[in-house]
Amino acid sequence: MDKQKELRAHVLELLDRKSAHIDLKNALKDFPLAKMNKKLKRSPHSAWDLLEHLRLAQWDIVEFSLDSSHESPEFPDGYWPTKKGPKGDEDGWKKSVRQINKDLKRMRDMVANEKADLYAKIPHGSGQTLLREALLVADHNAYHLGQIVLLKKALKK
Repeated sequence: MDKQKELRAHVLELLDRKSAHIDLKNALKDFPLAKMNKKLKRSPHSAWDLLEHLRLAQWDIVEFSLDSSHESPEFPDGYWPTKKGPKGDEDGWKKSVRQINKDLKRMRDMVANEKADLYAKIPHGSGQTLLREALLVADHNAYHLGQIVLLKKALKK
């Protein structure tokens, strides 16, 4: 039995948002885009903030995994948007969604590559493995997609 093959299949399922996790498309379906910048009382983030944070963090993880010369943004400020989302049009929202999907595909491609050792330390890292980075993407995305779904439900009232 090829344990990496089995693990690879499970991680790809997790990255695809199957089983207990919602995917990006369904989390954002019918989101009231006119309210993308609205924050709920005592909530620090709008849906735009969360979407952009998800995009920035995932992009950084993917780039780190692939490129030894990649420099991560300053933590934590570099992982959050510096301005409100686009008003009156959906282009910025759609652009962010496209980038999230593109980077998620890049992570999936790394995991799906049977030549990649999921347990091998990333040479330019400090102990990280491809498995760790893929799980980090899945976990981080699931957390923030859940927040977006909660906002969507609250903003539709």
